[in-house]
Amino acid sequence: MSVSRPELTPTYPFLDRDHSILAFNERVLDWARRPEVPLLERLRFLCIVSSNLDEFFELRVAASLANLRGVGVKPQPGVASFDAITQATHALVDSQYAIYNDALIPALTAQGIRVVSHGDRNAAQRRWVKEYFEAEVRPLLVPVALDPAHPFPQVANKSLNFIVHLGGKDAFGRENDIAIVKVPRVLPRMIKLPASLKGGAAVTHLFVSISSVIRAHLVDLFAGREVLHFSQFRVTRHSDLAVDEEDVKNLRTALRQGLQHRHYGEAVRLEVSAGCTDYLADFLLTHFNLPPQALYRVHGPVNLVRTNQLIDLVSAPDLLFAPYQPSWPQDLTPGQSFFQRMKQGDVLIHQPFETFDSVLSFLREAVHDPQVLVIKQTIYRAGADSEMMALLREAVRRGKEVTAVVELKARFDEEANINWAEMLESIGAQVVYGVVGLKTHAKMLLVTRREGKTLKRYGHLSTGNYNPRTAKLYTDFSYLSADEALTADMDHVFMHLASQVKLPKLQKLLLAPFYLHKKMIEKIDQVGLAASQGQDARIVVKMNALTDEGLMNALIRAGKQGARIDLIVRGACMLAAQVPGVTDNIRVRSVIGRLLEHSRVFYFRAGTEEDVYLSSADWMSRNMLRRVELAWPVTDARLRQRIFDECLVAYQADTQDAWSLGADGRYTSVRQAEDPTPHSAQAALMALYGPSGMGSGSGGA
Repeated sequence: MSVSRPELTPTYPFLDRDHSILAFNERVLDWARRPEVPLLERLRFLCIVSSNLDEFFELRVAASLANLRGVGVKPQPGVASFDAITQATHALVDSQYAIYNDALIPALTAQGIRVVSHGDRNAAQRRWVKEYFEAEVRPLLVPVALDPAHPFPQVANKSLNFIVHLGGKDAFGRENDIAIVKVPRVLPRMIKLPASLKGGAAVTHLFVSISSVIRAHLVDLFAGREVLHFSQFRVTRHSDLAVDEEDVKNLRTALRQGLQHRHYGEAVRLEVSAGCTDYLADFLLTHFNLPPQALYRVHGPVNLVRTNQLIDLVSAPDLLFAPYQPSWPQDLTPGQSFFQRMKQGDVLIHQPFETFDSVLSFLREAVHDPQVLVIKQTIYRAGADSEMMALLREAVRRGKEVTAVVELKARFDEEANINWAEMLESIGAQVVYGVVGLKTHAKMLLVTRREGKTLKRYGHLSTGNYNPRTAKLYTDFSYLSADEALTADMDHVFMHLASQVKLPKLQKLLLAPFYLHKKMIEKIDQVGLAASQGQDARIVVKMNALTDEGLMNALIRAGKQGARIDLIVRGACMLAAQVPGVTDNIRVRSVIGRLLEHSRVFYFRAGTEEDVYLSSADWMSRNMLRRVELAWPVTDARLRQRIFDECLVAYQADTQDAWSLGADGRYTSVRQAEDPTPHSAQAALMALYGPSGMGSGSGGA
């Protein structure tokens, strides 16, 4: 199985970023096809692709649409034409609905889980749905028949709506023939019918969708009018918040105001039912000022992502992945003081195989320790309900100095972060928002403790977010250290973010946008030089995306000099592998598994010199040049070996969940049909660190 991408220019191995993003979603969609994956998990992966596509349109497509209309600036590298994007996206959406209709719905039905349409409902079921509509739905609907006094209502981003073509005349004798019905978000998208209405032992769970409930009773909303035609529709809007930080006095206030308008940005995509008439489709396209390519006729619910409500409504553990219980980190002893342990050496936590609760325990001990004087933390994505934020609040209550660097522009987490910032400020914490023009994406927590007559620092760095929910789903490395040089660097970075004083020369940390990009290119060139001199030369990096031209060109140079380069890139990768004469020595693979691969690890070997870095940054221009990011060296031999074995080697050896990128820009699954026992790196690590596993000791997966 392969995922197609656009043709390459033979001597220019850079792929298009937009198509690389779509190719990633093709690889995710493969999980919805796999019969060996539990059925409800297959549905979850299908919904993940829908959610990813929503974000793709919300953030990436507006620039291409502007270029199509001739109002955009010069096309940016990696921005595909609108025609190319829609052609690829239409194919992906068609694949989604084919899986939904031809594979998942029949499989759900076979398991006794049925979503019954109006035409298939029996008399008793129809009566129940009618009563539900009258009691729970109709009071919330306000159908609007369009005329000069009733303009097209504001339709929010990604909301469910109906457009109705009416016959006859209204109460005033006018022939206004178009009406709009907005479906409030408070209504559930899937409604479970009582057990008494299941209609047979073969059905264990019976559902109706809110769209089918409304569709069946549209006539009731337009008394005296004939409903000629109708369709669901859903509009995706450009949702990136654009705030000129140089021109606002209060960034938080400006973002709060911007959030009010996010749901009503420029339309970029229109989804309608497959049976929508051309008359209604053209009406909507004209109203939203969209070209025909932006129209998606779908064979099923237009809000496919919301079908994931079935997963929570169905009680069927055998149709889900078995719950995974992570272990306590092998480098930590339960009950031992974190401060005492960190004095003995650095600690590596491999999440989610080892529990993120250990990081919370470190902060909890710091909050309750009377000798801890200062706590400083960056906040990028903490979530709406965060124990970590509650702990920071408790630290303030206990009289500790708390500094929080809150990134207000964390995409789609702006509102939650604004709320946390306001809460922390209201109780006396020092809250800052980083550096104007840059996002603070670095993940660090620094604790300062009085020990006798001295002050001692203890730090936590991470490749992931301080979000307990995603910490259970994303693979990341957490790093605890009391190293004086490393923690002093962290303190300098916090001072820089708060006061914007000039940074002194850092001893261990590599900081973007100042040093990280340059240092990574230097390390790549160093490996290339070693290769040209016949020395051992190796690069292995793992990240979420590779799109920065400077870094890609450096990799090409090193590869041409003879360095062996392996890139493990989960998402968008713009560098094609094994293009003759250009990237012959570069291999690219993507691992898509049950968990979301999120850790960033950089390994360089030039002769006898080896370097291993963990980082918050992907190799993208935005991370290297427009964000505050960190990378830090791992020097402890045992911890380095764990990273080699559990991350770099394990994912290169994966023969179940890995995809290989070829010179033609296509991804091909490495799974071999004749292999009865393919190796999954994630499954091996879950077994290693699960209840029956003992941890790796010296490493290994």
